[in-house]
Amino acid sequence: MLQVNFIRQNVDFVKERLAVKHFSQISLVDELLLLDERRRKLQFEKDEIQAKVNAASKEIGGLMREGKKEAAELLKAEVGTLKASMEDVSELNNVESAIHNILVQIPNLPSTQVPVGRTPEDNVVVRTGGNMPVLPAGAKPHWDLVQQYGLIDFELGNKITGSGFPVYKNKGAKLQRALIQYFLDFNTAAGYMEIQPPLMVNEASAYGTGQLPDKEGQMYHATIDNFYLIPTSEVPVTNIYRDEIIKESDLPVKMTAYTPCFRREAGSYGKDVRGLNRLHQFDKVEIVQLVHPDTSYDMLDSMVAHVEKLIRSLELPYRILRLCGGDMGFTSAITYDFEVYSAAQEKWLEVSSVSNFEAYQTNRMKIRFKDGNGKPQLVHSLNGSSMALPRILAALLENNQVEGGIRLPKILHSYFGAEKI
Repeated sequence: MLQVNFIRQNVDFVKERLAVKHFSQISLVDELLLLDERRRKLQFEKDEIQAKVNAASKEIGGLMREGKKEAAELLKAEVGTLKASMEDVSELNNVESAIHNILVQIPNLPSTQVPVGRTPEDNVVVRTGGNMPVLPAGAKPHWDLVQQYGLIDFELGNKITGSGFPVYKNKGAKLQRALIQYFLDFNTAAGYMEIQPPLMVNEASAYGTGQLPDKEGQMYHATIDNFYLIPTSEVPVTNIYRDEIIKESDLPVKMTAYTPCFRREAGSYGKDVRGLNRLHQFDKVEIVQLVHPDTSYDMLDSMVAHVEKLIRSLELPYRILRLCGGDMGFTSAITYDFEVYSAAQEKWLEVSSVSNFEAYQTNRMKIRFKDGNGKPQLVHSLNGSSMALPRILAALLENNQVEGGIRLPKILHSYFGAEKI
């Protein structure tokens, strides 16, 4: 959530950056400023009344000491009237509520590094890596391979729950477990503390990371308890530090977590959702950092390098994209997407996003540190997928199919217990 003072002091800049994100309700900025002007006027009037009450209360004490009880009683009555007017703060509360309701509708400002553009076609390829595989004749897409080798049963998942909830079986389940363990080991070796968080969060947690109110329709909602199934472990992990002040010496805070993730994916259909390409439940390992604001972009670069090294270890062809303003998420200031090439499908599949949210999330969650002067300041939050499993698994299966099976990248041999399926 943006801060009102920043918006008031940088109106033209805020509007220009929101236009880069193709935000359609820039007029909300003007509405916000009018409300803030009214709020400040009401607050000034309240403070003036409080000053008069304080002065009168002090004077009453003096009159009582001088034995001027009648004058003191008259002044007490005046103070009572002033307090009554001050206690009627309904308009101030209404204005503050209206300001908050507008603030949560305004997305984060894109960094000046973000490319101008509206659609995924306007994203900028930062770099590519890995070697494109040469598949044997008759190569199959992953949805046929998993059936051939008995790795995943999509129909069984549909029977038990519904479309988008696959059942991993035999070596398919083993490979999932191997990937999860490898990703966690890779992250903890880089200094990330492993967390095992809850899979459901309350409304305050979903609001804190920006899922509410922006993505309410995309989350599964347990209505009786008002809990939300997590769309990513970023939500519970970042909220660990909600309403806390972190020691500056403890920054950066680096955390990693494996969880299943749940997304309704309303409106998704067609060939792009076939097989593992888009699921309602999937496994993902996440990395989260809470950092000093002066270092957040250096930390972003280190997280991008970390994820790139992980993908390279899986021997997959990949590319890194810097997302344009129109293709970015609501809460992000800048996002890098990682895609791997799926040879059998002949398409790029997104497998990770690494984002810097600057102070947008931490302002909502009030995650702060004290600077050298002892003044509380907001930390910056960053997160990235390290990695999301479904499309990684799809690319591993498709790109590595050989006669008589599927070979696995060398790094997974010890985790899986074999070189080949």
